[in-house]
Amino acid sequence: MRHRHFLKLLLAGAVALSGLAGPALANPTILFDLTSGKILQHQDAFKRWYPASLTKLMTAYVTFRAIAAGEVQLDSPIKVTKHSAGEPPSKMGFKPGSVMRLDNALKMMLVKSANDIAMAVGENIGGSQAAFADRMNTEARRLGMTGTHYVNPNGLYSPDQYTTARDLALLVMAIRHEFPQYAPWFSIEGLAVGKKAISNYNLLIGRYPGADGMKTGFVCPSGFNMIGSATRDGRTLVAVVLGEKSAVTRAETAAKLLDQGFDTPAAGSAIAALPAYGDTISPNDLRDEICKKKAPQEQSEAAPPPGKDVPKSPYQQKLDHVPTLVVVGLGGATGPTPKAMIDQAGQEYADVPIPTWRPDVPPPAGGDPTAPAGIKAAQGDQPVKVAN
Repeated sequence: MRHRHFLKLLLAGAVALSGLAGPALANPTILFDLTSGKILQHQDAFKRWYPASLTKLMTAYVTFRAIAAGEVQLDSPIKVTKHSAGEPPSKMGFKPGSVMRLDNALKMMLVKSANDIAMAVGENIGGSQAAFADRMNTEARRLGMTGTHYVNPNGLYSPDQYTTARDLALLVMAIRHEFPQYAPWFSIEGLAVGKKAISNYNLLIGRYPGADGMKTGFVCPSGFNMIGSATRDGRTLVAVVLGEKSAVTRAETAAKLLDQGFDTPAAGSAIAALPAYGDTISPNDLRDEICKKKAPQEQSEAAPPPGKDVPKSPYQQKLDHVPTLVVVGLGGATGPTPKAMIDQAGQEYADVPIPTWRPDVPPPAGGDPTAPAGIKAAQGDQPVKVAN
């Protein structure tokens, strides 16, 4: 009898321990003060996670660095390649050969979260997807993003593309501190493309008091990710939320964190000084939970309409004002061609090359014998229909 009683106790203890060792009930988050870099709260901040379209923040950062280095200008042409045009939604749907200004491309990438435009930006700035990903990883290492690796500029799923909440906080700090001139782009309420209006997927913009950024992301394995920022009385807080169950709950979670933060004095450890903890290697794949249990309309960056029996979240409400739309489109690219798109003869590549050197590194003596012959690309300046 004693033996059986001992076995029951042992089994009960094992069950309890297995529950402790199981998946965390809450998803990774980090809340910090942008000015001081002090962390107000965090959980699972070093947990490996698929970034989805939060990747586009690094794409923007690499591009901002390229602009500062003189490789490209805001009015430089960004050409849609066959490869970029073939990327799946969310996308703008421009035809291969279409050309737009870099600043317009970045706004479409950040507000519409357009995968085709993000790929086009990466290819034109880096010379190829692989070369641009190398630059993304170089910047990640320089910033101390030790739990991050990139393979593409738009965030479409790859098992080799991952990040952490803590690393994303470092990236946000770099973007907002080094390039404050671009901060307004992260709070754009919507875009006007021809007769089509495109709302920002960030449901905090225009609804949460002081909201001014920054990006959302979704793929099935990641769940619904978000980086929400807001400024009140000169104080800017940023909430990183990963793995939420819907576009609405990620906005609600970010808003709750921000509310708590504005009621909390700026204190705590600096982001870079936070010691790693927990499982930093195993990825958390939410594919079955997010996409096998949800209707197709719920598997989207856009917030679905509320059900009849479900109360509408304040972040599903229509804006209480006429949204301010920024006009973007094709054409108008009168600036210099990105340096990565120029061959040794000074001609523009007919299509995106695969360079053998980085644009900021001098080419080998005698030029690159593997580079394709330069043919001037035709520019499509006429507007095209925007895909739904």
